[in-house]
Amino acid sequence: MPSTSPAPSRAPDVLAKDVPAKDVLAWDLPTRLAKWTLAALVGLAFASRYYGDAGLVWHQWNGLAILVVLVFRLLWGFVGGSTARFAGFLRGPGAVLAYARDMRRGRPQHFLGHSPPGGWMVMALLVVVGAQSLTGLFTSDDIAVYAPMTAVASDETIRSASAWHQWLYPWLLALLALHVTANLAHSLFGRDNLIGAMIGGRKPAGDFVDRAPATPGAVGRALACLAVAIAAVFGAIALAGGDPFP
Repeated sequence: MPSTSPAPSRAPDVLAKDVPAKDVLAWDLPTRLAKWTLAALVGLAFASRYYGDAGLVWHQWNGLAILVVLVFRLLWGFVGGSTARFAGFLRGPGAVLAYARDMRRGRPQHFLGHSPPGGWMVMALLVVVGAQSLTGLFTSDDIAVYAPMTAVASDETIRSASAWHQWLYPWLLALLALHVTANLAHSLFGRDNLIGAMIGGRKPAGDFVDRAPATPGAVGRALACLAVAIAAVFGAIALAGGDPFP
């Protein structure tokens, strides 16, 4: 006679959606690629200026590539993921002061994206790197190196741009040092591992002032922004009568 004993009981299945997420998306892939590509290009620009590039050909290509990434990042700041958009992380002086006050009291606010001072640091870096790259388009020096726009620029413009290109250099180094130091301090002593999050794109789940998780930007939109950036940089130089190909 068949057994009628009940089947062994088992724990109910737990749906994945019922399990709290251990981490959440902070920065999408296009944002991270733009950041690390720009960091690598700036480093290569410094290296190519002083080592093994007598004609500064690679240095000029670095500058053009930096401009492409900057234009892409500006476009992505309007149409990219939620934490990449300027409207999502640029806050007024009151928010910056409140963040500093809470830090001093040992109760720092936690942001999924950039903190108020961190957002303005990003903008300062974009502005200074952009100014350095733009002045480089008109720069010449005593080794008869001609930048993409020197053929159509006046002598006064070339002298002025060359002076600004040199003057901005230590300021850029100072900003980069401050940016790296702040990120290391947050990663080593704070709650957020900013460097790890900018590599992997995720942060541990928690209470954030801004919306979590981040909404990623569309890959197709990122590719469109990149195409526009390339056309804008090389097309603008060509239309102005310069040589976009060193």
